[in-house]
Amino acid sequence: MKFVNAENVVNLIPNGATIGIGTFVGCNIAEDVLTALETQFLEKETPHDLTVVHCAGMGDGKNAGGNRFAHEGMLKRIVAGHFNMAPNLGKLMIDNKLEAYNFPQGTLAQWFRSISGKKPGIITKVGLGTFVDPRVEGGKVNAATNEDLVEVIQLNGEEWLWYKPFPVDVAIVRGTSADTKGNISIEHEAVKLENLSIALAAKASGGIVIVQVERIVENGNIKPMDVVIPGIDVDYVVVAADKAKHEQSYGNMYNPAYSGEVRIPLDSIEPMKLDQRKVIARRAAMELVPNAKVNLGIGIPEGVASVANEEGVGDTMTLTAEAGTIGGVPAGGLDFGASTNPEAIIDQPYQFDFYDGGGLDVAFLGLAETDRDGNINVSKFTGRMAGCGGFINITQNTKKVVFCGTFTAGGLKVQVGNGKLTILTEGKLNKFLDKVGQVTFSGAYAHQHHQHVLYITERAVFELSEEGLMLTEIAPGVELEKDILAHMDFKPAISSDLKQMDSRIFEDKLMGLIL
Repeated sequence: MKFVNAENVVNLIPNGATIGIGTFVGCNIAEDVLTALETQFLEKETPHDLTVVHCAGMGDGKNAGGNRFAHEGMLKRIVAGHFNMAPNLGKLMIDNKLEAYNFPQGTLAQWFRSISGKKPGIITKVGLGTFVDPRVEGGKVNAATNEDLVEVIQLNGEEWLWYKPFPVDVAIVRGTSADTKGNISIEHEAVKLENLSIALAAKASGGIVIVQVERIVENGNIKPMDVVIPGIDVDYVVVAADKAKHEQSYGNMYNPAYSGEVRIPLDSIEPMKLDQRKVIARRAAMELVPNAKVNLGIGIPEGVASVANEEGVGDTMTLTAEAGTIGGVPAGGLDFGASTNPEAIIDQPYQFDFYDGGGLDVAFLGLAETDRDGNINVSKFTGRMAGCGGFINITQNTKKVVFCGTFTAGGLKVQVGNGKLTILTEGKLNKFLDKVGQVTFSGAYAHQHHQHVLYITERAVFELSEEGLMLTEIAPGVELEKDILAHMDFKPAISSDLKQMDSRIFEDKLMGLIL
């Protein structure tokens, strides 16, 4: 094990190497090493033709993280769970300048773990019926991508997806402290992620492990139980030369409430204003059950926690985030992946074992596009590849799935109050389409496996049924034909017991929510 600077360590990465990188948006990312890698390529055009594999989103939406690989010729291939925070890289994908694959975030994390033990890849049902299924798209993002990395196989008469193994030549991961023998701890990090799995995958592949840290401590300073990557699995340690390249996340230099070093009061959280987002969050919160184990997607679903806290029932559920946090309040934006006041922080592959195993009681996720069959697209749109993230793992295996989003998009304005909803300006874009642009969630698969699936908007609630999407509730003040059916590309089934949404949702006062 050697202590080196970032500029020297990137000289060790050969052309054509496969690199495994640990990160979640900007949490736990080795930004100093990635910056040096980008600089060397721009100056010397090496290393080139790299393959980069990472599980979650990697980037700040501007120039950091995954965007540092957004130079033609630097990458041959990208395999990842999410791309939305690396728009420069996304453009290269759309322009067919590199091969690109999008696979479920949790399966990628487990994939690294399988490689670390020289297992035959991952065999799972996650992705069946979605764009990951090779009978649909095989996770291939563009026309430049041809190799099949996933296959359908039969075991005991059941269909499974086999994600094939691959070598990891270089692991680039991060910690807080390294002792003089290379043992790594993460006391200032917000998440653990799959860093140990990536490091072990590199060692099993005969590759090298590079760890960026903020400081060196004497051997014996790190308690054995606090070592997350043993020194025997570390080849090179880089102390970040620039503190700005070792911030806790892209949104925070350091927040001790994320790493569990302190707990802060949460009673100062401001209630949401009464608008379409709060209407959706309120109706969604009615699907909570006592002591529920919950996952909240980013965006409108985050409002469910705010509503629950405002109504005094927030402490009756346990929120989880894909990156491995359990309990507390998941953060959003550039802090996504972290949680304030977490009760536990576990490795990401094990968090997804919990999700894949059906451990969640209910999941609230975004609704970008849906269709007559109840399929959902949140991953690919015209001119933009967002990626599925953990969406497939979560939606395919949770007992109850609640999709939350506005009924239309692009300029929607509403008035909420006095127990009803009024549409002031309709959105320009329909979200209820005859056919979604990509299947991130398969309505047919969900129905086959008896999941309870709801689609909640500010003016209507739908449920997945044998007939596909079925309208079950409409908001008071809304007209069925003019405000709902006229803005759908198909006519849904309509429940014979069509109800009005609870008028309390549309009042500017507490609902009195009781679970």
